[in-house]
Amino acid sequence: MAVGGFGGVDGPVSSFNGKITASVVITCIVAASSGLIFGYDIGISGGVTTMQPFLQKFFPSVLRKAAEAKTNIYCVYDSQVLTSFTSSLYIAGLAASLVASRLTAAIGRRNTMVLGGLTFLAGAAINGGAANVAMLIFGRILLGFGVGFTNQATPVYLSEVAPPRWRGAFNTGFQFFIGIGVVAANCINYGTAKRSWGWRLSLGLAVVPAAIMTIGALLISDTPSSLIERGKVEQARHSLRKVRGKDCDVEAELAELKKASDVANEAKREPFVTIFERQYRPHLVMSIAIPFFQQLTGINIIAFYAPVLFQSVGFGNDSALIAAIILGLVNLASILVSTGVVDRFGRRRSYTHCQGRTKERQGLGPQAISKSMLVGKFVKVGVAVLLAVTTGVSGTKEISKGYAILVLVLMCIYAAGFGWSWGPLSWLIPSEIFPIKIRSTGQSISVAVNFATTFVLSQTFLTMLCHFKYGTFLFYAAWIASMTIFVALFLPETKGIPLDSMNSVWEKHWYWRRFVSG
Repeated sequence: MAVGGFGGVDGPVSSFNGKITASVVITCIVAASSGLIFGYDIGISGGVTTMQPFLQKFFPSVLRKAAEAKTNIYCVYDSQVLTSFTSSLYIAGLAASLVASRLTAAIGRRNTMVLGGLTFLAGAAINGGAANVAMLIFGRILLGFGVGFTNQATPVYLSEVAPPRWRGAFNTGFQFFIGIGVVAANCINYGTAKRSWGWRLSLGLAVVPAAIMTIGALLISDTPSSLIERGKVEQARHSLRKVRGKDCDVEAELAELKKASDVANEAKREPFVTIFERQYRPHLVMSIAIPFFQQLTGINIIAFYAPVLFQSVGFGNDSALIAAIILGLVNLASILVSTGVVDRFGRRRSYTHCQGRTKERQGLGPQAISKSMLVGKFVKVGVAVLLAVTTGVSGTKEISKGYAILVLVLMCIYAAGFGWSWGPLSWLIPSEIFPIKIRSTGQSISVAVNFATTFVLSQTFLTMLCHFKYGTFLFYAAWIASMTIFVALFLPETKGIPLDSMNSVWEKHWYWRRFVSG
């Protein structure tokens, strides 16, 4: 099968063999930088909620609970108002991601990213100057809309721009920038934690990544698929020439893209109705299951509440923030590993991490167990056992510094497993499996499920930690076992497949072919 360009297919388009031009690299890096705003928020919110001046101003009940002589260590931060500070962003992101489906179709991928950056910037400014809880929540809602718009548009943008041969690596860049945002936020939290106004600086500095991504998005062109979808053929031709190189003949590829768009337009059906048709059942299931399972690995909960969690298990405030930085750096390094292997070994092998020669390369996939996620499962169980032994069933015993460090080591092992598997691939897979007529809709559903699951988990995590104690980690371990089996059985390989030829992977799959064939 020839490798096409922006979702190209066999035929004349095959003259483009996945050549990487400087323009493609620069465009994808700029687009992927949209992940900075999401990562910065993930990292900043957990650290800010451990700062005494912040808690004294907005959540004094948490400080009173921490001062009690025999407080259960798991329950110090159990406050629904406090968790609302974190989780409110995700309910707003849920709403925004659904609206973004129509926005990306109407105004394009790039313009949706710009709108997301501006909205996030406004929310950051409000949070930095917040005078009460209402202002905090309102700012978080604006942040949520910004993240919702960018998380919907950016993965699709990257999948449509990147050559199929390197689509996985370029799309992984989005998760890499999320990781950079998390680490930067944790470092800023550490630097501002001892200042009475430090929380304002931490929250307000979110305008920096928002400005970077917004200015960057203004400097790149929209994807040819998006431009053609909106009837801007000449602009699409210019965009193709820009990323393919001036010497490359783009007319055949442009014709294929226009043909695919015309087929989609002829249907003239509501995308949110079309996606529920039987032939798109595999796509719909994956757009729901992949982000749902990603959040049930528990990684974002750990990222949100890492400083809180580490304080709860024996670290001091400064040590907890340093531990969060270490955790973020380990995750960032593992994402780099994923970037190097996702297009070499494929999506399933990054998820399932199996060894040996298998049928997977023909798209049929092995019946393998995910090594990286099995590691994650055992780490979760290990943390639960360690906490049960050291803190007691009631959670009133103090954990020693040595055991607290062991908890950090286990968490780092877990973060590494996530970084080269579920982290980047959960953005990549949904963005590449849909045909153009429902691509924006499918990505919107995927992002909405991601935000909905994150909202529920972030709103309930501290309460769950208080009541289930170490059993909370067993809860996530059970889900990791379930998702491992799901991926091994139902996720086909999509490595190197042009977007418009993606239907072939479903036709060859042992289970999904009954829905897409005939």
